[in-house]
Amino acid sequence: MNPTADPRLARALAAAGLPTTGHFVEKGGWVSHAWIGDDVVVRASNGAIRDAYRHEAEVVDLLAGSDVPHARRIAHGDEPDGAWSVSTRLPGRTLQDAWPTASPEARRTMIESLGSALRELHRVPAPADLMPPWLADALAGGSWPAYHPPVVGAAEHLVDEARHAGGDAGLFEHVARWVDARLPLFADDRLVLVHGDLHGSNVMVDQGRVTGLIDFAEAVAQPADVELDTILRWCARPLEFPATPDGRGLDASTLAEVPGWLRGAYPELFAREHLRERLRFFDMEVELAILAHHPDPTVREVARGRVTRLLEGHDHLDELVW
Repeated sequence: MNPTADPRLARALAAAGLPTTGHFVEKGGWVSHAWIGDDVVVRASNGAIRDAYRHEAEVVDLLAGSDVPHARRIAHGDEPDGAWSVSTRLPGRTLQDAWPTASPEARRTMIESLGSALRELHRVPAPADLMPPWLADALAGGSWPAYHPPVVGAAEHLVDEARHAGGDAGLFEHVARWVDARLPLFADDRLVLVHGDLHGSNVMVDQGRVTGLIDFAEAVAQPADVELDTILRWCARPLEFPATPDGRGLDASTLAEVPGWLRGAYPELFAREHLRERLRFFDMEVELAILAHHPDPTVREVARGRVTRLLEGHDHLDELVW
């Protein structure tokens, strides 16, 4: 499409000081609308995630001079019809799109490249209080437009919110004790820059290597193994991670070897003592947020069942070999 066909696209390009010409491919998403050009990508927010592009710009500035593959930010701002962002276009396509037709060898190479990219990301200095504005709002009692990434220090607060949302008081007493017993596991953690939403749709690949991590709107300063929460959930339950709301996730059987490949490429990420319990703790935080705040009662009931399974020592990690 030509930029003049959509006023939002034309206004964003003009505001970024770019020509309002060329060919763009329109693409929908969960919280933004995108137009993919030959050299740039333009996104427009649907307003669900407050200050997402501003936060992402701050994170991308932190990446300057690092070896983290990422898109260069050109500009971002606000218009009467919403926030917009313009960045350089990375070579290739998303890992999610490339995966189904990739050979086993290419898949392994892409995941090993992802491991190297994550190691570099976790070396980038970040302020200890780095947190997306929408997440800070949610933890302060506002609405929850999303349910990740986990924040270790918010666990007790999430227990209280899930309890106040209603349900079996005895269940939440059990959850509170479970959480309190595991908090000492995190006492000596070093906080690093964590992407916070790492799955196939947020990784760009080309010719068997990662060309960039994208969508840093949920990046946060947390222990490095928080990164494993989403990526292992994606491996175990990929149908919950379609690229678009009307799309379909990958076949879980094709992702079975991803955890092992990632561990081989970035063993330090898996080397934390009590890693399984730490990952279950992160999982519990996500499920409590959903149980307390998700608007769909069916989804909340699924989260309640998963909380019960966690208390019994079971979770999605049981389905993975890593």
